[in-house]
Amino acid sequence: MPINLIATEGIFNAETEKQIFAAITDSFLTHHQGLGNSFLTPIVIGEVSSIPKGRSFAGGKPNDIVIVELKLPSFAFETPESKQSFTADVTEIIHRATGGKHPKERIFVNMVFTVDGLWGIGGRAYTNADLGAAFAAAK
Repeated sequence: MPINLIATEGIFNAETEKQIFAAITDSFLTHHQGLGNSFLTPIVIGEVSSIPKGRSFAGGKPNDIVIVELKLPSFAFETPESKQSFTADVTEIIHRATGGKHPKERIFVNMVFTVDGLWGIGGRAYTNADLGAAFAAAK
């Protein structure tokens, strides 16, 4: 389950990025009832990307931004409440990491849901049913 943390350079330092990424991972696993799951935990992967100052925009003008984007199977966060609670949690993680200096209005959490059968992990194309079975078997 790839997670991408994208931020304008200078918002976080390298150590803070590591802490934020770990916290986002834990939040995902907690909200998805997967904390400690031996199948799910190691496939929550991702990256941190920095956008050069002046190359990120809000309202069409240069501005600092933070984006957290997840690619998920369609059954993840099935309810509006689960999406809302995860989004609120991640927004708070980012906001606290900036000492409250980066406005919540420029923290975006985006979930992209994939087409069934297109999860390639370790050379195997998993369907949603395959993912669910592997997750359930690993509990």
